[in-house]
Amino acid sequence: MATLQGIIDAQRRLAEHVRKTPVFMSPRLSALSGATLFLKHEYQQVTGSFKERGACNRLLLLTEEERLRGVVAASAGNHALGLAYHGQRLGVPVRVVMPRFAPMVKVAQCRSYGAQVELVGENFDEARALAATLAEQDRLTLVHGFDDPAVIEGQGTLGLELLEQVPELDAVVVPVGGGGLLAGLCVALESERPQLELIAVEAANAPTLTQALAAGAPVPVPVRPGLADGLAVTRIGSHGFSEIVRSVSQVECVAEAEIAAAIVRLMEVEKAVVEGAGAVGLAWLLRRPPQLAGRRVGVVLSGGNIDLNVASRVIERGLAAAGRLCRIAIEISDQPGALARLLALIASAEANLIQVDHDRNFAPADVTMVNVSLVLETRDAGHVERVREALSSAGFRCRFDQG
Repeated sequence: MATLQGIIDAQRRLAEHVRKTPVFMSPRLSALSGATLFLKHEYQQVTGSFKERGACNRLLLLTEEERLRGVVAASAGNHALGLAYHGQRLGVPVRVVMPRFAPMVKVAQCRSYGAQVELVGENFDEARALAATLAEQDRLTLVHGFDDPAVIEGQGTLGLELLEQVPELDAVVVPVGGGGLLAGLCVALESERPQLELIAVEAANAPTLTQALAAGAPVPVPVRPGLADGLAVTRIGSHGFSEIVRSVSQVECVAEAEIAAAIVRLMEVEKAVVEGAGAVGLAWLLRRPPQLAGRRVGVVLSGGNIDLNVASRVIERGLAAAGRLCRIAIEISDQPGALARLLALIASAEANLIQVDHDRNFAPADVTMVNVSLVLETRDAGHVERVREALSSAGFRCRFDQG
């Protein structure tokens, strides 16, 4: 099992290999959440996530014979990146098996670090099965992404580092998928600051910890694709589960729209590009949880490897979830000036017109009417409601879509 001494040793071992990532207090996000938030910018590691800590710690513990033969791992991306980068630095051959849905940015980066990458299966379990076969077949060391004590101890160094940077924290909010980071922080924080509240946040599409707690043990969980692909693990790790049960104060789930909104907030407020898995903690905090009002809270922004092909869609969905972008489907009379009157009403409501589609080809059954679709930029959900009221008062029948 992972131990505090193991984490202390790992911190010493990793000192010259991984970055000590910064922590900043965010005034604007603190105001939005109701707590004083200290953001741990862990996505600023070389490969963009905390996974470097555990991967590098495990590589540094290999025997000389194991180093020569090489290692293999199954990963959705970030563990593979950490292993590939530090394997290249340390002269250890690395093979990685990724699920086919792994973001292409992570696949390309992993290959650029010299790793041999294979894309297999629809989920992490299928990739892990092949990795285990390759380990036995080619006598490679299997480096698990989260269910390995040495990996957990490497991740736990983040907890010791955070306490050094902000000693007087009341709570820490941590993303959870496989549980390696959470287990490492449980060991580090429980030993050093047992009164500290530790809150785990997972994606609603992959509630591995919630279901494990309900069952009393790690259990397989159906996982749906989503923004937090780094948390898309079908079973939480067994090595850290007992520590998680003993130390975690509460577990929360966040929906896709909340994750998108948090990603956008971090871009806009902190100028930070954070992937979905790294943004789940803030996504929950933006609900303004009353138990954290006025308290000092550490938030782990665990990774930043978001696919740029997805980022633009995330921004649109995040703005919609925050009430800053909305789409309206509306029927207007097919007469000269009708569209101009509608747009004048939108202008009087102080909404900014982004797009307008005037459709006669698929119009209502009533030939005197046409369909119009508007995309508007608004200030917030309250502003959207005022636009709705203005249209309703003017007699327009419309349907709002805020994502």
